[in-house]
Amino acid sequence: MNVKTTPRITADRPLRVRGASWLVRPRGLLMAVTGTVALLTLMALNMRMGDIPMTLAEVVAATIGDTAHSFVVMELRLPRALTGALVGAALAVSGAITQAIARNPLASPDVLGVTQGASVTVVAVIVFTGATYGGASGTLALVGLPAIALLGGFAGAVVVYALAWRRGLSGHRLVLVGIGISAVFTNLKYWLLTVGDVNDSSRAMVWISGSLHARGWEHVWPVLSALAVLVPAALLGTRTLNALRFGDDTVTGLGMRMNRARGVLLLIAVLLAAVATASAGPVAFVALAAPQIALRLVRTAQPPLIVSAFVGAVLTVAADLLARSLFSPTELPVGVVTAVLGAPYLIYLLIRIRRERRT
Repeated sequence: MNVKTTPRITADRPLRVRGASWLVRPRGLLMAVTGTVALLTLMALNMRMGDIPMTLAEVVAATIGDTAHSFVVMELRLPRALTGALVGAALAVSGAITQAIARNPLASPDVLGVTQGASVTVVAVIVFTGATYGGASGTLALVGLPAIALLGGFAGAVVVYALAWRRGLSGHRLVLVGIGISAVFTNLKYWLLTVGDVNDSSRAMVWISGSLHARGWEHVWPVLSALAVLVPAALLGTRTLNALRFGDDTVTGLGMRMNRARGVLLLIAVLLAAVATASAGPVAFVALAAPQIALRLVRTAQPPLIVSAFVGAVLTVAADLLARSLFSPTELPVGVVTAVLGAPYLIYLLIRIRRERRT
């Protein structure tokens, strides 16, 4: 006797917490666990490298209290690895929000003017005051270049937002205005480099390439604090992000205040990108590539925020590991490696979008 069996369907299950609910995707959970394992492995491999070579066992022992190498690992190497992971996560979440709002896989914080705005202000301060990344004398010593970068990134985003506003905010207009303003900021940045002293300009070039060299706990805490506050806020707006993909008329018909929702989510994306850029400089292409990779791993309609964060952290730490090992003992800025790896991916996205429009 033949018995018909019904295929088992694995559906997303809602997770409810005191009136709020989120969809729990089994594939997303699997990718998050896999990303955690990959991230911890890459961080351990990264912390092995340095003037004092270590084995993985010695690195693990140092993190749990071994006094022989605890200072080297806990004070010198772990902050660098954590900064890379947190910066990558912040950029990836910022990119996921930006792409969802703009409905464009090519959107990123670079388009919002955050990266270039931060770069212009930092280059201007270094060129005209001779400051270093760790700070300078006088008033600059109180705030430091990271705070200057944060203010510059936020100011750049405000300029783009103000110019893109026309009785509301259109995602396509935001991208177009952002590309134009970013081009202006880029040319201004290179003009400042040409008029400045050669030594000051070389120091500025190290920062604007995106670097994790000599990062300490003072670079970890700002990004960690921003992620702890802003990622939960972004998760609360996940429903809005999912609705935005249906178009402005549909969102309005659902009773959502579209402009307010976009403004709040954009503010979260700008703050995450600005804090990340202030801590490590403009690390290119992570915010662009990580959300799209996460989207294909989880197979969702929108880039998933949590998985995007893990992908961004893994990409940044892996790029830093390559930057330190490819031409050892010479160390490349991590932004150079991400740019080299990200450029082919950008070309792939352009070709893919063109094929999708043809079909």
